[in-house]
Amino acid sequence: MRFIADLHIHSKYSRATSRDMTLESLWKWAQLKGITVIGTGDFTHPKWFQELQDKLEPIGKNLFKLKDNFKNDDIPASCRAEVYFTLTAEISSIYSKKGRTRKIHNLIFAPDFSTALKINTALSRIGNLSADGRPILGLDAKHLLKIILDTSPDAMLIPAHAWTPHFSIFGAESGFDSLSECFEELTSHIYSIETGLSSDPPMNWRLSSLDRITLISNSDAHSPSKLGREANIFDTEISYRSMIDAIKKMGGFIGTIEFFPEEGKYHYDGHRSCGVRLSPKETIRNNYVCPICGRKVTVGVMHRIEKLADRADGLKPKDAPLYHSLIPLSEMIAETLKVGINTKAVGAEYLKLLSTLGNEFGILMESSLSDIEKAGSATLSEAISKMRSGKVHISPGFDGEYGKIKISENVERKEITGQGMLF
Repeated sequence: MRFIADLHIHSKYSRATSRDMTLESLWKWAQLKGITVIGTGDFTHPKWFQELQDKLEPIGKNLFKLKDNFKNDDIPASCRAEVYFTLTAEISSIYSKKGRTRKIHNLIFAPDFSTALKINTALSRIGNLSADGRPILGLDAKHLLKIILDTSPDAMLIPAHAWTPHFSIFGAESGFDSLSECFEELTSHIYSIETGLSSDPPMNWRLSSLDRITLISNSDAHSPSKLGREANIFDTEISYRSMIDAIKKMGGFIGTIEFFPEEGKYHYDGHRSCGVRLSPKETIRNNYVCPICGRKVTVGVMHRIEKLADRADGLKPKDAPLYHSLIPLSEMIAETLKVGINTKAVGAEYLKLLSTLGNEFGILMESSLSDIEKAGSATLSEAISKMRSGKVHISPGFDGEYGKIKISENVERKEITGQGMLF
C-alpha cells in the first residue's frame, strides 16, 4: 500500500516549539495533510513519554493510534483517514573528537515502549532528559549508535538534517567529512541520512559514498501546520518493520517529498546580521568573511556539498528513488490572494479547498487542474501547475534566513527545473 510518512517532528516539550504540538493536533493535521504514519518525536522526554503511553494504544505491527476519547470531529469528511504513530526522538550530541568540537543531531527509532524505556534509561545516566524534548548530551554519536544497537536489533539511528551547518553529520561548522569518520567501525549500521530542508536528493547524489544510503526527508515540524513540508513515500505494508526494512533498501521506499532546497534557511552562505547572502564562489572570493563587517560567514549546504562532492552535478545513481519538490498549499493561496499566510482569508480558503478536494498532498500532487480551478480559482490552478513543473522563482535562504519562493514574480533567482510527478 502506498502511503506518506513524516518521521521527524517535535512535541510541545522541545524548545522553540508551539504549545499546539500535542497528539491531538498531530492526529488532526496529519489527516489534513494526507500523512498516514507520523513519528511521535521526543520520546526521551519524561512528560511526553508518559503522555504517549496515556493517549496512544498499540494496534499491532509496532504502531500506535490515538485513543478514541482524545479524537475530535472538526476534520472535513473528505480528509478523514487512519493515522498511525511510531516512536521516534532526536538527540543532540555535543562532544570533542579529533581535536574539534562536534555537534551532531541524530534520529532514533524504537519499535515499542519497552525498547524506548530502555533507551531512555541508558541516556538518563548520561544527561538530563527533562530539560528539552531534544536533549543535549555529551555523548559521542558513535557511542549513541552503540547504545541503540545494544538495546534492540529493531531500533535504528539516522543522522538528522545531515548538512545543516551547526548541528549535523556533514555540517560545515562542527561535522565530519564522511560517515566513517564519525561512526568508525559501526558505519555499516547507518542505512540512511535525513537530507534536511536545504538539500535535496540531486545534491546528495554528488557524493558516491552515499549511493548505498537511503535519503529520507521529514518536516522536523515545530508547529502542526508545518507537518509534511518534507516527507517520505512508502509502498509497503503499514508497519514499523516494513518501513525500517524499506529504509534498509529491502524494497518499498518509493521516494520523498521535498522543499525546494533554495527555500531552506541554510542553502547559501552568508551573514544574516549584515543581510549578506553569498554563493559558494563569492564566499571563496571573499576569503570566507563578510564583506561588510569582516567576520566569518556561515557556510551553507550548497558550499559544503561542493566541497565534499566527487561527482559533477546532474548525475543520477542507478535505481535512485523519485522525489518531488512542493510548495505548501497555504503559501500558494496567500500568494494568489496577495495576503499574509496567517490571515483568516488564507485559512478559510485552505479549509474550503480541503473540504471539496481532499487532503493537501492530494491537491498538490493528484487533483486535476480543472478541479482545482472549480474549487478555488484559475490563478491557484495556474500556480499549482507551475509548481508541478518547477517553474518557480526563489531568493535562496542563508545563515538561518528562509529563502523566499514565488510563483508569479521574480525574486532575484532564475527559473529552476523540478522533477516529474511522483504519482
